[in-house]
Amino acid sequence: MALGLYLNPSNEDFAKCLRSQIYVDKSELISYTNQVFLTQQCYICVSRPRRFGKTTAAAMLNAYYNRECNSRVMFENLKISKNPAYEQHLNKYDVIYLNIQDFMSQSGSVNKMISKIYQKIANDILNVYPNLDKYISQGEYIDALNSLFITSGTPIVFIIDEWDCVFREYNTNFTDQKKFLDFLRNLLKDRKYVGLAYMTGILPIKKYNSQSALNMFDEFSMTDSGKLAQFVGFTHDEVVSLCDKYKMNYDEMARWYDGYSFPEADTVYNPKSVVTALLSGKFNNYWTKTVTYEALSIYFDMNFDGLKDTIIKLFTDQRKAIDVETFTNDMISFKSCDDILTLLIHLGYLGYDFKTKEVFIPNKEIRDEYVRSIKAIGWNEIINALQASDKTVLTDDCEQA
Repeated sequence: MALGLYLNPSNEDFAKCLRSQIYVDKSELISYTNQVFLTQQCYICVSRPRRFGKTTAAAMLNAYYNRECNSRVMFENLKISKNPAYEQHLNKYDVIYLNIQDFMSQSGSVNKMISKIYQKIANDILNVYPNLDKYISQGEYIDALNSLFITSGTPIVFIIDEWDCVFREYNTNFTDQKKFLDFLRNLLKDRKYVGLAYMTGILPIKKYNSQSALNMFDEFSMTDSGKLAQFVGFTHDEVVSLCDKYKMNYDEMARWYDGYSFPEADTVYNPKSVVTALLSGKFNNYWTKTVTYEALSIYFDMNFDGLKDTIIKLFTDQRKAIDVETFTNDMISFKSCDDILTLLIHLGYLGYDFKTKEVFIPNKEIRDEYVRSIKAIGWNEIINALQASDKTVLTDDCEQA
């Protein structure tokens, strides 16, 4: 066989990660994916805010499982190499790696995008197994994948990055959203060729009428990261070690970028901001600069169901109990203030305490972004109220914002 664009792609993306000046070893994620490989729990959907390491993890999984790559040198000094199942799965399987954002940017509609995905996979398959043309020429792509599985003798690892971009960019087109969910279900559900399906995105899987078309997936999100909590961002020990190495003040690092937490990982830092602060040698707003403040202002502008009063409460270092279960996992179907707050958790603008079911503003960087957004939409009464409060450092934040 040979490397393809989508079937068994190169491991170069992970090689770039390893060559970076700062690389934090998250390879023990593979111990979990190996554990669920070829089981009913082999369907994994990981939702994280932007720049929280989703694509790095996807590249790592491709490098590890891809049988057309020789990745032993890459992993020999990483933590996963000490795991008893490490050798069993290293470079043993066909991998189909799809970045849905790339496909969507090349297509004018969801229908065209789905056709393009099938055709690109088919082209890679035909380069290796031209005898499968009898299925592909008739558009029988699932039969082609079944035959690939039978011919190769190995299950397929599906890695689907940016899976939710359809729901973020076609956020009002529910028909196309459902078509895309049906495509994923047809591709993956109850297929014998699936050894592992690993999807990443910002949003959890879209629910229709309290149900999901992809109900075979176990979800690991910002409201419940479960066993994968230590892989969301950087942990306390990781940041302490980095601060020591780069001679940065740990307490200040925590004030700026800490604040996310889960029962399985009490302290989680924003990885993008930590790395940039270490490389630049100074603390600043880094993660929030990757998108304009309007992203937050859109939801403030709605002032939906008492949102303004909630923001005041959060800004005075209080917490608010919410119900995250009513959120339908899209960016427009809001029935209550809780739904907007839940979206802000998934976007990274709020922390969530799973035990108390409360939301809070996690750190100084996010607080600064709230200040910019509040000023932009003209909530002057909030600015005045918060400046008068002795529970907040808004005055300093406004000066920096």
